[in-house]
Parts: sequence; C-alpha cells; structure tokens
Amino acid sequence: MDDGGIQEEPPSSAGATARFLKPTRSGASSRWVDGSEVDSSESTHWSHEDERSLRGVYAADDAESGGAVLSRKSSSFRRRLGKRPKRVDSLDVEAMTVRGAHGHGDTDVSWMSTVAMAFQTLGVVYGDMGTSPLYVFSDVFSKVPIKSEVEILGALSLVMYTIALIPFAKYVFIVLKANDNGEGGTFALYSLICRYAKVSRLPNQQRVDEDISSFRLKLPTPELERALSVKEYLEKNAIFKNILLFLVLMGTSMVIGDGILTPSMSVMSAVSGLQGQVAGFDTDAVVIVSILVLLLLFSVQRFGTGKVGVMFAPVLALWFINLGSIGIYNIIKYDMSVVKAFNPMYIYYFFKMNGVKAWSALGGCVLCITGAEAMFADLGHFTVKSIQLAFTAVVFPCLLIAYMGQAAYLMKHPLAVERIFYDSVPEVLFWPVFVIATLAAMIASQAMISATFSCIKQAMALGCFPRIKIIHTSKKVMGQIYIPVMNWFLMVMCIIIVATFRSTNDIANAYGIAEVGVMMVSTALVTLVMLLIWQTNLFLVLCFPILFGAIEFIYLTAVMSKLLEGGWLPLAFSSLFLCIMYTWNYGSVLKYQSEMRGKISLDFILDLGSTLGTVRVPGIGLVYNELVQGIPSIFGQMLVTLPAMHSTIVFVCIKYVPVPYVPLEERFLFRRVGQKDYHMFRCVARYGYKDVRKEDHGFFEHLLVESLEKFLRREAQELALEVSTMEAERDDVPDVSETRPSPATAAGDLHVPLLSDQRLGDGNRTSGTEGSVPVLPCSSISPEEDPSLEYELAALREAIASGFTYLLAHGDVRATKQSFFTKKFIINYFYAFLRRNCRVGTATLKVPHSNIMRVGMTYMV
Repeated sequence: MDDGGIQEEPPSSAGATARFLKPTRSGASSRWVDGSEVDSSESTHWSHEDERSLRGVYAADDAESGGAVLSRKSSSFRRRLGKRPKRVDSLDVEAMTVRGAHGHGDTDVSWMSTVAMAFQTLGVVYGDMGTSPLYVFSDVFSKVPIKSEVEILGALSLVMYTIALIPFAKYVFIVLKANDNGEGGTFALYSLICRYAKVSRLPNQQRVDEDISSFRLKLPTPELERALSVKEYLEKNAIFKNILLFLVLMGTSMVIGDGILTPSMSVMSAVSGLQGQVAGFDTDAVVIVSILVLLLLFSVQRFGTGKVGVMFAPVLALWFINLGSIGIYNIIKYDMSVVKAFNPMYIYYFFKMNGVKAWSALGGCVLCITGAEAMFADLGHFTVKSIQLAFTAVVFPCLLIAYMGQAAYLMKHPLAVERIFYDSVPEVLFWPVFVIATLAAMIASQAMISATFSCIKQAMALGCFPRIKIIHTSKKVMGQIYIPVMNWFLMVMCIIIVATFRSTNDIANAYGIAEVGVMMVSTALVTLVMLLIWQTNLFLVLCFPILFGAIEFIYLTAVMSKLLEGGWLPLAFSSLFLCIMYTWNYGSVLKYQSEMRGKISLDFILDLGSTLGTVRVPGIGLVYNELVQGIPSIFGQMLVTLPAMHSTIVFVCIKYVPVPYVPLEERFLFRRVGQKDYHMFRCVARYGYKDVRKEDHGFFEHLLVESLEKFLRREAQELALEVSTMEAERDDVPDVSETRPSPATAAGDLHVPLLSDQRLGDGNRTSGTEGSVPVLPCSSISPEEDPSLEYELAALREAIASGFTYLLAHGDVRATKQSFFTKKFIINYFYAFLRRNCRVGTATLKVPHSNIMRVGMTYMV
C-alpha cells in the first residue's frame, strides 16, 4: 500500500506487524502506518533500506545455513519491533510527562490545614466582596426612594438571593470544580479546553496533544459520543476557535478593567465615612485623602504582596466579625421583622411598586457580588475545600447579617441611606470601624491589583499580550509578581477616576459592568467544560447556562442602562486591552505560519556538509526561534550573513504547554538535527502558563547543557542496547547476563522512545561518513567508555569553554501587498508598534549585550 510515502508491510508469519516508514523528501508530511506524523527534517526513521542493510550485516553468517538464519533473524527483528510500545516523538512528550497533567492532582489535606487555608482566603479572596456593604444600599436607594418597608425588604431580598445564587450556588458548588490542576480563572479554563481539544489558534500543537485530548472512560456512554462530537466540531470550525479566544480575551480584559475601578470605589467609600463625622470634611477633602491613600497603595506594590500582606487575613477576619456583630446589634435594636426578606415575594412587590426604577436599582444590587470571580481566579493559592469552607462558614452568613442589620436600621431611619454603613455603626465604635474599613478597602484593592498582574502574565504566556517587564517579589512564592508598567498605569487611571467622578455613586454607575461580563464569560466556558470534559447529562448542562446565564443577562441589562452615566468607562478600558491582546495574538499566529512556510529542508543542510558551508568556530550558538519542528528560515539568513558559525548549534524554542507548571527536571527536551558530525540539536524549553521564568542566562545555560549531556548519554546507552540485542539475536545465544537491559535502561527507552528509532539510521550513516566515530559494539561497554560519546562530550565541553552566543532574529513583520487594507493597518502599524515597544526574549534571561548577535529579517504575512 502506497499513500503519500506510506508503505505498509504485510504481517509476518508469527502474526506480529512491523512499523516501517520510507521518508519522503517531497515536502509532504510523512506518517507512520498508524497515522502518527513524522518530522522528516530532523530524524531518520526505519525504512526498507534500513531493513535491507540489516540483512546485509547478517548475509555472510546466513550463507552457511542456506538463508534459514536470515529468515529467522528477520522475523525476530520484526517481532521485536512489533512488541514495542507505539513510538512517540521525543519532542512530543509535553503535557503527558508533566506531573499532575491528567487530573487535579489534589492530595489529601488534613482538616487543620484546610481550616488554616480557609482563614488565609479571607485576606486574599474575599476582600472585594467583604467591603461591598460600604456602598450597596446607598447606591440601590439612590435609584429607588424609600416610601415604605416594601422597598427595604425588597432590596434586602434581592441582595440576599443574589449572593445565594451567584457566589454560593454557582461558584462555590460548580465553577470551583472546573479548575485546571488546581488553577482557576479565565485563562485556566481556556488552557483546560485546549488540552482536550485543539482549539488554540497558534499551530504549535504536537502529537501528544491529541493523546491528552482523548476521553478515557471505562464504558461507552451517550455523553462520550456527544463530547467527541463537540470536540470534533470545535477543532474543525475556525469560527468557533476565534469566538472562544475572543470570549477568553474579553473576560481577561474585563478583569483588568475591574482592577482599575475596584481601588477607586473601595478606598473612596471607606474615606467618605469621615463626611459628617469630622467638621469641614467635604467632598474635596474626600477626594484628596482618597488620592493620597491610592498613592500609598500603589507605591508599596514594588515590595510584593508577601511583605505588605502579612496582616491581610487577620484584618479581614476582624472586618467580618465587625460586620456580623454590628448587624446582629442593629437587628435586635431596631427591627427584627427584616427576616421577612427571606420570602422572595418581596422581590415581586419591589418591582411591582417601583417599575423601571427597580430595574435600574438592579445595577446597585450587582455591587454585592463584586469580587465573586476572585474565588475562582485565586484558586491556585488555595484548595477548593478551603475556599468553600471560608465562604460557607464566615463570608456568607456575615454578609447576610450585615445587610439585614442595615435594613433594620433603615426601617427606623429611612433618610440615612447616603451614609447607611457608618450611620448604623454605634457611636463608640466609629473610629475603630473606620480604621478597619479603610484597611479592608486597601486589601480589597490589593487583591484586584494582584489579580490584574496575574492575568497579564498568563496572557503573555499564552501569546496574547506583548512582553513587558515582570519582577518577582518573592523567592519562595512563585506567583507573587510585580509589573511596573501596569502598576503605574492603574495608579494614574485610579487617580483620574477619583478626581473626575468625585462621588461613590457616580463610580458605582461604572462599577459592575465588567464584573457581570466576566461572570457571563465564565458561564459560557464552564458550560463548554461540562460538554467537552465532564460529559455531564445534557439536561443538567442546559440548566446551568439557562439559570445562571439568564440571571446574569438580567443584571447586564440593568448595568448597561447606566452606560451614559459612567458605565462606558470600564467598557473603554476593556476594549483597549482587548484590542491589544487580540492584535498581538493575531500577529503572532501569522508570524508563526510564515515561519512554518519558510522552513529550511534538511537536504539543504546536508548538502552543505558538516562545516555548513562556512567556518565552524568553538562555542555554542543558541538560535532562538518559535518552531517546535524544522529548521527556521533565520538560520539560512545567519549562514549567509555571519562570517562563521559555532561548533555546536542548538535551536531553542520556548514553548508554553497547556498546564499550569512544568517541573524543572522536565524543562528541556532535546533531539539531534542531522548527522553526528554536524553537532546540531533542537531544544524545546517547556513552561506552564503560571511558571515563572526567573532564571538568569547563566542558570539557563547550566540547565540546558546539563540536559544536553543527559541526552547524549541516554542516546549512547540506547544505541548500545540496540546493537547488543541485535547481536544476541544474530548469535541466537540466550545469554541473559549479556542481553538483558538494566531496569534503568529499559525505563529510559520508554521515557524517550524515539531515540531508538533514529539510532540505527544515524549509526549507519555515521559508519559510512565518519571513520573516526565507531559504532558501539556491545552494551557491556558503559557510555563513559564509548569513544563516540566521549568525542561528543569533549567537543561539547570545548564549546562550553568558548562561551554561549544568543543568535536572534531582528524580525520585521509586514503584510503582503495583496492583503486587505484592514490587515495592512493592523500588522504594519498597530502590531509593529507593539513589537517595537515590547521586551525581547533575552531581556527575561538578563543576557549581556556582548553575547547577543542579531540578524535582520522580514516576515511577509
């Protein structure tokens, strides 16, 4: 059978099938008989010529036995290949080899540890939601005047059931379970979906991604068939891939927009409590003090959340205790009839009596659930049980009691709506509560600022945001980062908002749109997770978006009614960041596709010889590129431009795999390019989307060289095993002591299975072209005693002694002349502007300028 270079051998008499391939040089991708792809530019696999050469090795010995030995050995050779596990590309072991890539990876946490983490969540997760009693009722009743108890009970019932349905029912019991190995947030959901279906627009997925995305169920079910159908539809439909990416980017940009409004709203609400308490403290004073607090808040960000957040949890715990105790005091003292608000009929009465005004008041009601998305976004720092415990046992009851206490106070003092929180506080407790409220507001702002930094970093990791400077503020906690550009941008925007709006009610008109938008995005993504990954019953899947999507849509229409009153502000911020992220991703995908089309064939490199048509000087050249397979076109430009080339060439690709973290010992994957005397390798440095690239160039180089040496030793070890096994079969001597591989060797063969595939091809070609590099005759010779290995290691050490040089492409991306005007404008101006002003990759590693060589190149997309 011949189909595009595929040649399938019939099964042998023993019933075992061999897996042979004859690589083609026609440019079409080669495939194994089982359908797995082969990168013909980097490896020489088994072919019919290889089999014939093996037969030639045994020809002399077989002649004496009339060909019987040849037939027996060939059959044994086929059986040995047939019994081996399915070959996998040595560069295609991405997420499958990362610990915890197949499940949540949670270990059993003790009850005390869960309680301790639940206490910590109070300061990190629930700051924004915990400070909402400062401004919810004042905003609601600015739209609906209090005429009777119906307005108070109706508004209280709305707040209570909003908290019960969205944060409690949706997030605590459903959304928190849709985590990516313990990581939460919009990008975590997107990464989880990308692992189960090839929906990423960047075409750098490798074969192992298909293995990860397969659904492993014990028995076929209708849900499995539906999940496979959804997966196939998503992978084949480019429009839905773009829609999915757009939803993710929109949700992330809204989180950033929320990070601009939260500090302004929280700080100004806390400071406004001084009005009426301090004589002469007017609106101007509120604005000035709020700006000073914001300046202080953003100025200490560079020290890191680990240093400024030591007292976060105790302060928020004290804050929730105050909310609950003051609420109980007000309920008992003023009016215990507010418990009637548990009857949802008061919501109906509220809308019946106030009509359109009640609809507008829903925008203020949304403020009681601001920060609900933080429960999911900050999941990576805690466990699901700790967040559920904290909300169920502390946050939920304290918030309900606080709102009921304020409603009870309004029953007796309906005119106190503007300063309802501070007026309901007993006079003797005002100053302690004011101090705690101000600290709680700063902590709530800190949580959103940190969430914004994390969103930017994850967007950068997934190729959706330009590279900007990231400072890691903790040596112990990897997630604590500081982004100077974003910090000062947020500070300036917050100061402008406070100075412009000058009132918490005006800021509240803008506050809430971004929060509801993020909730709707999470509802859509979790629904897709239910269909694709959880394989939930179809009825339950439909109930989730119908119930929660309808509620969130109703709130969205209410907050959109305030669009002209300030609601345009978060949409403007979100649209700005959405344009930046989508443009960067769009340009990056086009650039990657251009590099794929311009790959250099291995035939061209082989024709140049081991000198590559130039002078090879001692040293290691790290050619940075984005290709996971093939030789990048920039390398050809370097051969033409540079007067000499390094003795060892490593094509380095920084790749982010769809898992949160990649262990350090699994960071690098190597593969040989060409023959041994070329001393060329491909290296894929793998990072998770939450990994921190904090190593400097020296540490990075040390890890790279260490991994390369391990690769060479494992390569020689497997070659020795191959030759030893074939010689044992040739002699037909079942000597276990000489032929049995060690457990470590056998395990290594499973870890890097393709090395043995390419080993014989390299050995045959090397024996014909390199007389000075003998093939290892027997596995009894250790890798350290292998002359071929010692020669390569000596050459590598000599190259290391001469130093490293980073060979980079100073690329210019331009749209082709045939492109539409819109594409030319986006690529030639907007994307080009972002590329000129972003950081280069070597800045992350702090590479000295003397170690960098740049070669100019233009990519036409």
